This record gives sequence, C-alpha cells and structure tokens, in this order.
Amino acid sequence: MSAAPAASVPVSGASVQPDEHVSRETPSVDEDDPPLAMEALRAVQILNPSGEIIMPRPDHPRVICVANQKGGVGKTTTTVNLAVALALHGNRVLVVDLDPQGNASTGLNVPHHAGVPDVYDCLIDNVPLAEVAQGVEGIPNLFCVPATIDLAGAEIELVSVVARESRLQRAINAHPEKFDYVFIDCPPSLGLLTVNALCAAQEVLIPIQCEYYALEGLNQLINNINLVRQHLNPTLDVSTILLTMYDRRTRLADAVEQDVRNHFGAKVLNAVIPRNVRVSEAPSYGQSVMTYDPGSRGATSYFEAALEIAVRGVNTGGTA
Repeated sequence: MSAAPAASVPVSGASVQPDEHVSRETPSVDEDDPPLAMEALRAVQILNPSGEIIMPRPDHPRVICVANQKGGVGKTTTTVNLAVALALHGNRVLVVDLDPQGNASTGLNVPHHAGVPDVYDCLIDNVPLAEVAQGVEGIPNLFCVPATIDLAGAEIELVSVVARESRLQRAINAHPEKFDYVFIDCPPSLGLLTVNALCAAQEVLIPIQCEYYALEGLNQLINNINLVRQHLNPTLDVSTILLTMYDRRTRLADAVEQDVRNHFGAKVLNAVIPRNVRVSEAPSYGQSVMTYDPGSRGATSYFEAALEIAVRGVNTGGTA
C-alpha cells in the first residue's frame, strides 16, 4: 500500500500537494509481526484504504500542550488518539504523560508502575528524557514518557527547585532525536506541572466538552496562558480547539458548538469528536480507539482531527 503521487488532501477548503516534508511511510505486512503491529496495519488499511491521504510532516518540531483544568473533557483520549493517528502515517511522535494518574501511559500500554523511570525523574532529578521514553508496541514512530504515582509529589517538590517552570522545556530540548510532534498531556489543574507544559510548548490544544458549563473556567485557563506568554514563553499560542463528546441527538450540543465557534473562530477544528462507546472501551485494552476499532465513528473523527492539525500546520508554517 503506497500513497498516490498526485493525490491532494482537501481540509478546510485547502489542499496540500505532496512535497519533501510529506511522509510516505506506511506499515508493511509481515507474518511474524506481533499482534499489535498487525492491528496498527489494519487500522491504516481501514482509515486510509487507498493510501492517498497523507499527513504532512512539519518542517520543525511542534510541541503541543493539551490542557483544560476541567476533568473529564477528553484531554488524555485526545492526546493518545491524535498521537497514534499521526504516528501511523509516518510522523515521529512523543507523548509526555504529565498527569499523575498516568492515563495516557495506560492508553498506550506503556508500563508505569512504581519503580519505572518516568517524567518525575526528568523534572526533579534531571534524568535525560531519552532514558525515560519508551517505544509504544506495534507503532514504530510513537514514544511515550510515562507518569507514575511519584509525579503526585512533584508539584510540591518543584516549588523549591531552580528554574522550576522550565524543567520540562529543557528536558525536551535536550533530547538527541527530533520529533515531528510532542504532545504533553496535562493534569486537570493549573499548578506547576501545567505551567511546565505551557513553558515547554509552542501551541495549546484545548478539548472542550459539548455539554452544559463547557465554557465555564475557560477564562481562567486563557488568563494563565496569557500570563505564561507575558512572563515565561512569548511564543505560546492557543492554536487549536477540539470539540469532544458531541451528542448530535441533543440541542445542547449544537448550542455549545455554536458558542465555541463564535468565541474562538478559526481555531476550532472542523472535525468534532462524537460520544462513542468504542472510545471509552479502548483504554481498558491498552489501546487507542484507532487500533481498537478503526472503523468506529470515534476513530474516524480523531483521524480527521489529526489530518486537519497536520495540514493546518503546514499551511501556516508550523502552528495550526
């Protein structure tokens, strides 16, 4: 299976022609491949059967912080599925799990029990990120820096550390290999861990749940992002808003969508993530929905969102 050389991908009224920044890497079939690798191949065949859809690789690494202080809005699910979708289409992707609950690590089936080297060691003890990152089974281009329960104490320990806000940024910059995308999954709070993520990133992706109170608390997040931009990271930008848990049967979901699009304009992706039971089931099998059920509405929606992020980034020079 290979990409058609003359194909273009229409997204948001634009099309991208393949060029030197476009990856044409696709998984190959091998009878000896492990089961997860076979599932990754099956996912690509179902989501992109013709091989014509390509996800352009950015000309410089895009570090994206996935943040929202509200819990349960789909931060981790979004991080995991976007990362898998991009990696399956040839992008080199690193996921940094910055939530002490370690849900992103679980979703990628990466060990994160007590004693496993994790992001805490990087933040507190200056252990290089390369020594902590683990390859995700079955997806060659995807790596994860796990979070263990040790991270729960990092918020307090960082208070007395020199240059406490930029510890993660220095760890990412010191990594010997360059990734196309670095996704940082934040905890549902606005503490020092989230500030570290905001200092390390150039872009912020905010998942917004299509339910009542969806916009409540967002002003505080935007204010914090503005403070970080003013004092610590002048390049930081809220580049992407993703609507999640959309239930097309309710008027409320439609009303929230209109509110968000009116408020954030072009930053809101056209792709909307529906409520989908397959998305909820996938983490219990240590998988993303992309490989667990690539034909589901949840998988196709995250595939469309990843494609849109990739194409927008190329069209605007690196930020969506």
